[in-house]
Amino acid sequence: MSKLSQQNKKDLDKEYQAAFDKISKLKEAVAPDIMLKFYAYYKQANFGNKFSSNSAIDTRSAFKFNAWMQLNGMPAEEAKREYIELAKEY
Repeated sequence: MSKLSQQNKKDLDKEYQAAFDKISKLKEAVAPDIMLKFYAYYKQANFGNKFSSNSAIDTRSAFKFNAWMQLNGMPAEEAKREYIELAKEY
């Protein structure tokens, strides 16, 4: 990986972490469909296609798992960018 690529990755990681911190500290409620997007982008950015689910799945967990599965194959960097863009709206 070139120095420029390494710097771009570090910058993306910093921006992603800042976006995650911002969303984690929100006091007002966010619509459930938007929270599912944040969850899915977070999981894809941090775990990729290493899907795991709770065997005692409830409806809420099923929605979360389904949202993540829809991002199957998305590179972590793209998931981070999508998370950042979504966070900018809030």
